Amino acid sequence: MALLFLWSDTLTADAYNAFTEGKGPYDPAVAQRLRKNVFSVGDTIDPADGYRAFRGRDPGTGALMRKRGFVKGAKAKTGG
Repeated sequence: MALLFLWSDTLTADAYNAFTEGKGPYDPAVAQRLRKNVFSVGDTIDPADGYRAFRGRDPGTGALMRKRGFVKGAKAKTGG
């Protein structure tokens, strides 16, 4: 169960990072991509494919590491 929680936290941190890479947490263009590629498709496509369409890549752990305080003073490499 803990591994599932960790993976979901990885996805949410990486998705939030998409907003911070854009115009901020309320960036409408990023929100539209998230809605179009993840939320609105439900289980009609593989969730990994939907996430890749949203982010343009697989989820990375960099945002989670920053969120949990493992990377200080430097921007962590995103992706893979």
